[in-house]
Amino acid sequence: MRQSKQPVAPPEHQGTGRGIVLISIAVMLFAIMDAVSKYLTRFYPVSYILWVRFLVQTVAIIAVLAPRLGWRLVRTTRPGIQILRGILQPVSSVCFILAIKYLPIAEASAITFVSPMIVALLAVVFLGEKVARSHWLAILAGFLGVLIIIRPGTDVFSWAALFPLGAALTTAFYQVLTRRIAGLESVFTSIFYPGFIGLLAFSLTLPNVWTLPQSAWHIALLMTAGLLSASSHLILIKAFDYAPASRLAPFTYSQMVWATLMGYLVFGNFPDFWSLVGIVILAAGGIYLATHRNR
Repeated sequence: MRQSKQPVAPPEHQGTGRGIVLISIAVMLFAIMDAVSKYLTRFYPVSYILWVRFLVQTVAIIAVLAPRLGWRLVRTTRPGIQILRGILQPVSSVCFILAIKYLPIAEASAITFVSPMIVALLAVVFLGEKVARSHWLAILAGFLGVLIIIRPGTDVFSWAALFPLGAALTTAFYQVLTRRIAGLESVFTSIFYPGFIGLLAFSLTLPNVWTLPQSAWHIALLMTAGLLSASSHLILIKAFDYAPASRLAPFTYSQMVWATLMGYLVFGNFPDFWSLVGIVILAAGGIYLATHRNR
């Protein structure tokens, strides 16, 4: 007699709760890292802060992954794309650190979240993807949200708003390249190369920016920024082991909440009414795009 098989939940539905918890933790750590970096910009050049961060991140990732993966961590069949990704991420990091140096964290973080909308546009051009009419509306909503936040042509507008827009644009190109090699390269390799290349790039600036940390507290903060960066990326990897990106993407927008909270608690900054309106519109468009794209 044949035994009936019990239905098995599809892999994409297993562990979704764990994935949501992990990605929420990861974006919270990103927000804390941003607050630490913003504080450090009062005392150190941006390239110096990023050099320490990429140094600690690279060492931590090697320490965690190299014993298990060996040379597979650095082996790549797409060196050109990996190098280009490794250039784009440091550029994006510079833009974003400059953004939070001159702007409140909440507004700067929110503007960078227009990158998924830019990715959708770039995917049409470079990946040949189709965009539904409702997705176009979500993309337009995202850009409208950014315009409401920065309000060009008014006294509220600051030239520093160009920095998070630059970070969003370079991040979008970075993500498109990442999608080009998805399934072809190890995700660990794709995490390693941007950090390593960023470390090499910022090492070139050391002769001009090198300085000893001013206190043990600053050493601790510099190390913390690097450890937060490494741990956030590793937690993200683990989150996507439990659930697909389409399920987890909406929860990345909780970073806006953490960024607002960090900005208020640490720096006493809270978005004004219109900035909050822009943040809500941008987040709504991004979440809709994330949840409906795969459908």
